[in-house]
Amino acid sequence: MAFISRSAAAAADSFRPVLDFFEANARERAAGGATADFTFGNPNEMPLAGLVDALRDAAVPRDPSWFAYKTNEDEPREVLARSLEAELDLPFEPEDIALTQGAFGAIALAFSLLLEPGDEVVIPQPGWFCYAPLLVGRGCRATAAPLAPGSYDLDVDAIAQAMTPRTRIVVVNSPANPTGRIYGHTALGDLAAAVSAASDRFGRRIFILSDEPYRRIRYDGAGFVSPAAVYPWTLVDYSYGKILLAPGQRLGYLALSPTMPAADRGEFRGALVTSQMALGWGFADALMQHALPRLETLSIDIDALASRRDRLLGAMEHWGYRMVRPEGTFYLWGRAPGGDAERFAAFLKPHGVRVMPGTVFDCPSDFRLCLTATDEMVERALPAFQAAAEALGP
Repeated sequence: MAFISRSAAAAADSFRPVLDFFEANARERAAGGATADFTFGNPNEMPLAGLVDALRDAAVPRDPSWFAYKTNEDEPREVLARSLEAELDLPFEPEDIALTQGAFGAIALAFSLLLEPGDEVVIPQPGWFCYAPLLVGRGCRATAAPLAPGSYDLDVDAIAQAMTPRTRIVVVNSPANPTGRIYGHTALGDLAAAVSAASDRFGRRIFILSDEPYRRIRYDGAGFVSPAAVYPWTLVDYSYGKILLAPGQRLGYLALSPTMPAADRGEFRGALVTSQMALGWGFADALMQHALPRLETLSIDIDALASRRDRLLGAMEHWGYRMVRPEGTFYLWGRAPGGDAERFAAFLKPHGVRVMPGTVFDCPSDFRLCLTATDEMVERALPAFQAAAEALGP
């Protein structure tokens, strides 16, 4: 007899490939089986000193209510509104920001605010592997829209074709996981026009969820434009876990575009707190909210990531790998030698090297490397990557 709900079972089935890979990787790390791990964005060096100092300082109570129940507190939201205005050149207001348990929590909040069972969400592919399980658990459907082959640019025509009368959200992840691409103003403007046209055609407002956890991890002076600047009905999610390389300390937010009509923003404002409560008290913890003003100023070493990117790209392209040069994120995306990512990953394991096969992204010919590996890991792994290229073919 089955006891769990159909939605929980469906979510479990959808999460299973990612969870299996995650758990196998954790077991191998614990057993010392992987000496060069390029799978997930986990830290491999000690945390930022500024992060430790900020958390230590925030842990010292200033008043009796320091660790009392917290919803979306005024001080961190005011800091964020000023920071977002300076960064994105948009007049964000504190009341339009919800403080969450990372971007994961912010995405769940956006889905909770907008979706009914049976609704559809368009997701460019390859893309983050947790959108679909979150949707399945809500009785909703993820609709894939392929990115432009080879370049991995945003394919607005493919997104337009994927939208139906049931579409409620189009997800934009820029800089994109796993490709590292950043979408420019022209592409986002074209997307805004397509989403607006579909909203009019179907008689139902379609929203953009701008998934921006890697927004501050960019290379070579690359700029950034948020969809919130070109499409009023945009919700922005963000995570501090990437820029601080501390994914276990859950802090993020969901923000409403300040260009959204006031009446629509007012409806969302009224639903933020209750929707977060309905998710199981989905607010950032007191400690993280107190630390936010200092955390907002911190960053991992982007130049070190860029150097690691260039070292890997130069060597792997020399051996015939077809790689995408990322403009942002801390990932490298490319085609596995021989076009079989699982075989490629299996070849590397005896060498103590682990990569993420593209099967996790429904792209079985490709693979992802994470640049949060150390420089020493990179140098240790390069002979294995060369051997794989020679053994498995182009």
